[in-house]
Amino acid sequence: MNPESLNELIRNRRSVFPDQFKAGKKVDDAIIRQILINATWAPNHGQQEPWQFSVFTGDGLRAFADFQSGLYKQDAGDAFNEAKYIKLQQQPLKASHIISLGMKRSTKKNIPEIEDIEAVACAVQNIYLSVAAYGLGGYWTTGGVTYNEKARTYLGLEENDKLLGFFYIGHIGVPSAPGKRIHAEEKTNWITTA
Repeated sequence: MNPESLNELIRNRRSVFPDQFKAGKKVDDAIIRQILINATWAPNHGQQEPWQFSVFTGDGLRAFADFQSGLYKQDAGDAFNEAKYIKLQQQPLKASHIISLGMKRSTKKNIPEIEDIEAVACAVQNIYLSVAAYGLGGYWTTGGVTYNEKARTYLGLEENDKLLGFFYIGHIGVPSAPGKRIHAEEKTNWITTA
């Protein structure tokens, strides 16, 4: 890899949402496995590797859609919104794969929880860049049932663990618009003297 290729990959990565995916076109499971291998090469304190992924595909997408929409309906009470319920049922079915992004709390007591969360975020960046490198689309969502305790246990995460969201992956049908960023110099302080 040369620096120009890396710069291009990083600067052209975009979130691609389920409505932009090609309907019904599946990503090869072998590619998803490679993406997850890349995710596990993220930096992490004490080599604790605090990520825990669950991959939904095929009929698993329907199971996830039923779980999250059912959980929403069960817990919403008077705040129930039919449009949100339908979206929770339909969005997962537009993806080829959905990866749950779990954080398993480190067993080393000297590692602050935030560092485990940051390690998983680094793993997600590796997922984003890998998805882009394969010419696929994807995005990290913290919506839906992400912060519901029942979702955490549904995914096999324990009391001290956290569910940090879901990563949707699919073939791009409608590309995202070019991105823009504030120039790095406007967000950077250079300290050159003592």
